[in-house]
Amino acid sequence: MPCTRQINEAHVALPGLAVVEVAAADAETAFAIQELLAARCAIAPADRTTREPGEPGVRLRCFLDLHPTAPFATA
Repeated sequence: MPCTRQINEAHVALPGLAVVEVAAADAETAFAIQELLAARCAIAPADRTTREPGEPGVRLRCFLDLHPTAPFATA
């Protein structure tokens, strides 16, 4: 995906850290999925979706921390 940055090793350096990319028909659906994830674990939320020219739908990338005392602020 040219419009999305590469995943940095620091984003997944430890067990319990993950990068989640959501592909959805529209931004509202992508943000709803992000809200579901935020209800279950700490996330660094995305504030916008991206659209690949000529491709259907949108993408959203957020970063998860499954540790009980995660440093991220939840959405």
